[in-house]
Amino acid sequence: MVPFFSARDVAAAVPPKAAYAAVREAFVAHARGEWTMQPKLYVTNYPAGDFRAMPALGGGHALLKWVTSFPGNPLLGLPTVTGLVVLSDAGTGVVEAILDAATVTALRTGAAAVIAADALGRRDSETAAVIGAGVNGTAAARTFVALGRSVSIWDVERARAEAAAAELGAEVATSQVEALAADLLVTVTPGREILLDEGALRPGQHVSLMGADGPGKAEIAIAEIARARVFCDEWEQASHGGELTAAVEAGAIERGDVTELGAVLVGSATGRTTGEEITVFDSTGLAIQDLAIAIVAYERADELDLVRIDL
Repeated sequence: MVPFFSARDVAAAVPPKAAYAAVREAFVAHARGEWTMQPKLYVTNYPAGDFRAMPALGGGHALLKWVTSFPGNPLLGLPTVTGLVVLSDAGTGVVEAILDAATVTALRTGAAAVIAADALGRRDSETAAVIGAGVNGTAAARTFVALGRSVSIWDVERARAEAAAAELGAEVATSQVEALAADLLVTVTPGREILLDEGALRPGQHVSLMGADGPGKAEIAIAEIARARVFCDEWEQASHGGELTAAVEAGAIERGDVTELGAVLVGSATGRTTGEEITVFDSTGLAIQDLAIAIVAYERADELDLVRIDL
């Protein structure tokens, strides 16, 4: 019988601190070549949305994530992100667990945003803000709070920001301008509009760009990318389907200008070098991050009252 982790079950099995630790180790394992994956495959049905297939192998397990992004769904009363994660034994191929993909995605997105902020932000950073109070933005704010950092939240729908802040014990930013000025900034928007034009980021700031995870999306201007120290989760994926895509196509940056976060975490590449540097992290979402969350959940399967499926 295969355990099924609903959204509630995934959240119960993997609290934010556990997600942070697991995703950080996944970055390290991937940088060392111990965990492997292929770039995500997009099956597009634009303008409605797209489907994504994401495989990974590591830690004695294999994973396939089938997940969607349909930005117009909330107007229909439906979630933007839906799908399933299938976890298998890497030695036998036997299915071990099936998990709700949206919650796995939120946990690893929130974790990755804060891992990058911790690794690349100034050591004396005082303020943190999240722009976008949807599922993934709230997950990023929740991770900041779980690690003991105060955070403010801003959203175009103030009621949504207020609800998220009340749930987490966070603050509501008085304006987008205030949020954008935070020492540690996380943006989790649909990526349809530029938030950060040229010159928007001040010296010493860090921004984790989490929203532009597909072709045609952007939260930051190409010129602003060009004036910053640039980091990403994985070059092959980010340069073809993330925030960096337009900058690469325009010739504003190339492979040598971008450092992968995993390399910084293992010490094989340099992160921030000065307090005045502007650091930018482009996240496209990696299957190894999903694998890390799925493994933590699976290891706690016996502690939870889960539905079990006879395949």
